[in-house]
Amino acid sequence: MEVNTLLSPRKQFTRVLVKLSGEALGAPTASSCHTRNHSSADGLLCHETMNFVAAQIAETIEKGVQIGMVIGGGNIFRGRQLVQDMNMARRSADSIGMLSTVINAIAMADILRQNGVDASVMTQNRLERVALAYDREQAVEMMKSGKVVIFAGGLGMPYFTTDTAAAHRAVDTGCDVLIKATKVDGVYSADPRQDPEATRFEKLTYDEVLQRRLGVMDLTAVTLCRENGLDLLVLNMMEEGGILRASQGETIGTLVSGGA
Repeated sequence: MEVNTLLSPRKQFTRVLVKLSGEALGAPTASSCHTRNHSSADGLLCHETMNFVAAQIAETIEKGVQIGMVIGGGNIFRGRQLVQDMNMARRSADSIGMLSTVINAIAMADILRQNGVDASVMTQNRLERVALAYDREQAVEMMKSGKVVIFAGGLGMPYFTTDTAAAHRAVDTGCDVLIKATKVDGVYSADPRQDPEATRFEKLTYDEVLQRRLGVMDLTAVTLCRENGLDLLVLNMMEEGGILRASQGETIGTLVSGGA
């Protein structure tokens, strides 16, 4: 498996938005959940995986990096599948999906607090006593103070993915980069699980992502990042110290940049 090394010194980031998939939080790590007592809610959330992520966030916060988060809801609800299987209206499926992200956000905030990190959940649609209403200025001030803000409930409207919500929140709160933490260690020319000749890219432009149809994120999310000059960094969620190393400018994962 080759690595396309278009290397140049990476910039350091002060404020980052970390996007996690819900499915990744529900999946056991190679050395944790499936080798010992799997402490989870019916397999929906893996305590060990969430603790690992929280520890990565904690060490990054300690170095002065400001962090916001968006977490998907795929471990709880896969809307696209139910639209097909149950003939459910897309609007209804998306509403359930948005609520699923709130569940994950509340759980992640609690795990962060257990790891010594102050965290709050914000949602676009009001969920009093559960989350704060989304307010850009308040979110920025909270991040500046060292608190992690988890943006949940998508954009509060159907037909938008959590990737698009993450891109919007990153742009709106003035983040330097959107870090998409996934199960793979970057962006490849093809699926590395199916193609042994797949090439991992160190660096790409948004134009290259669109031209090659690499499927990094949905078109709306990619366009939002591109038009606002927001860098995107794709890395392996389970990479030890990955978020901190990326924030400090270390070459890790795939960096996508280049505004319109």
